[in-house]
Amino acid sequence: MVDPLVLAAFVPAALALNLTPGADMMFCVAQGVRSGPRAAWAASAGISTGSMIHVLIAGAGLSALLVRWPLAFDLIRWLGVAYLLWLAVHTLRKHPARNTDAPVARQWAFRTGLIVNLTNPKVVLFVLAFIPQFITPDAGPIILQFAVFGAVIALGGFFINGLAGVSAGRLGQKLAQGNRVLDRLTAGIFVALAVRLAVFERS
Repeated sequence: MVDPLVLAAFVPAALALNLTPGADMMFCVAQGVRSGPRAAWAASAGISTGSMIHVLIAGAGLSALLVRWPLAFDLIRWLGVAYLLWLAVHTLRKHPARNTDAPVARQWAFRTGLIVNLTNPKVVLFVLAFIPQFITPDAGPIILQFAVFGAVIALGGFFINGLAGVSAGRLGQKLAQGNRVLDRLTAGIFVALAVRLAVFERS
């Protein structure tokens, strides 16, 4: 399905991109600081799931149509901005106890990571610009090749973003539990992500 030599070239390139700090890593860090390591892993799983959905949509050719329709593209972007700002406000208004074992916290982190990733149009552009460089038309169905490369990106991102969130979570645990500084820090990260997405322009 995928040429082993092509895959061997793709893996280090994908890992290098995974290691580059971005919105996904910042979100996992925020979850780690606020709710602990398990929430960070849940957030990373949500983000990786969103990445795979983006890749499969791109493989089916729908992402190209989205990019060519600026209104839909911008609508998704502003929905993402609004959601991130809502998260910031919600974080400051609500102050739940930080229970790293709470299933609710992990479910919330997964769901939120998924939504944040799906409403980030930069992921669409990345998938359309990066993965097709490694597609070999004669190697088999295009969508299956997209799925293989997408799985590499999603798996690498899961571990790298998750580890970043866990490290941040350990730092957060050293602070006084229930400290409002953690909530303000998390809300600040959400606002920064919203601003970053708001000023983003399609190239």
